[in-house]
Amino acid sequence: MYQLPEKSIVASFDVDAQKTFTPLCPQELPVPGGTEIVAELNAQARFAGLRLASKDSHSAQALWVADAAHPPLAAITAPHMDCYWPVHAVPGTLGFESLSGLPAITDYDYVVWKGIELDMHPYGACYHDLAERLSTGVVEFLKVHGIQCVIVGGLATEYCVKTTAHQLRRAGFDVVVNLAACRGLDPIAIEVAIKEMKVLGIAFVATTAEFNQ
Repeated sequence: MYQLPEKSIVASFDVDAQKTFTPLCPQELPVPGGTEIVAELNAQARFAGLRLASKDSHSAQALWVADAAHPPLAAITAPHMDCYWPVHAVPGTLGFESLSGLPAITDYDYVVWKGIELDMHPYGACYHDLAERLSTGVVEFLKVHGIQCVIVGGLATEYCVKTTAHQLRRAGFDVVVNLAACRGLDPIAIEVAIKEMKVLGIAFVATTAEFNQ
């Protein structure tokens, strides 16, 4: 069991819970089981006083878009990008949409749209750049509201969930990742990511059934 503090100092974070990361968009970045996390994301929010979200928001003309000469995951040497990716999460497309069953975006307390610039592809929701110099305001928002603990779920475990959890932990928050509210692409990479998060002192629950408050 995991003992949460009182609800007023807990936030829940839906990280990139979008259709682009599900089998609904097979040409983008489909994560197996990506549509299955909604119930747990909604459940963890009931333990929190604030609910936040992040959404990938990318142009189809982004400089990191993969093509015949630059396959997905091929490295890029650039300040704000690290590798090529398929086109995904383009505003106005199905992939950009939040998962069905999540709140309307205007019902969240704070939302980050990330990766809008053509030469930027961040993973974590707390900074717009890979060097973590340009804040999205998430950390400041949480601190102003007296938040001490953040429950994290979303897509994908070994990428944006991991990086967001790292950023929050380094900012001084207690962080707990709800594994039932996450899905990832590669089982080995997920295992490595979980080990890395544990080294930073990030906690884990298998499901919200393990929460006490």
